[in-house]
Amino acid sequence: MEEVLVNKVAQSGLITINLEDLFPKYEIVEMDIKQFLFHGLILKEKDFRESISQLDWSQYQNKVLCVYCSADAIIPVWAYMLIAVQSEPYVDSLYFGTKESYIRHYYSNKIKELDIKAYADGRLVIKGCGDLPVPASAYMDLTARLVPVAKSIFYGEPCSTVPVFKQKKNI
Repeated sequence: MEEVLVNKVAQSGLITINLEDLFPKYEIVEMDIKQFLFHGLILKEKDFRESISQLDWSQYQNKVLCVYCSADAIIPVWAYMLIAVQSEPYVDSLYFGTKESYIRHYYSNKIKELDIKAYADGRLVIKGCGDLPVPASAYMDLTARLVPVAKSIFYGEPCSTVPVFKQKKNI
């Protein structure tokens, strides 16, 4: 008698959500303004203005530019404003902070926009262990959004999951 193989994962009714599918498709680059500081610590207005005016801004063409300062220095607000003026003709968008903080912010907004009604009473698997740097905060934010509507939430792969949430049964 021939044994019939059954794909129990396919029959389980699990809905997989892959946060990597939401990852930005465009290039995100950083600019640490420490490079424009005297001895990496002091912002001299004249030198700063000259440095950013001579910068080849075309290298940021159609990219998201994340601007931050890694030095423990006092940076006047107008310095960031000058960068906004210089970069405006080139960048797709400008963000104050690191690339990592931009991605957290991006995911937070994307998760807020999700139509969670599509997951109502679903048995959900939030896929993990991917190739892209999806922040842990995205997993937390998504779980918090889904708990009110999901029947259950798991983390991992459909064949090997970690239970995260199970809706309490009404008696």
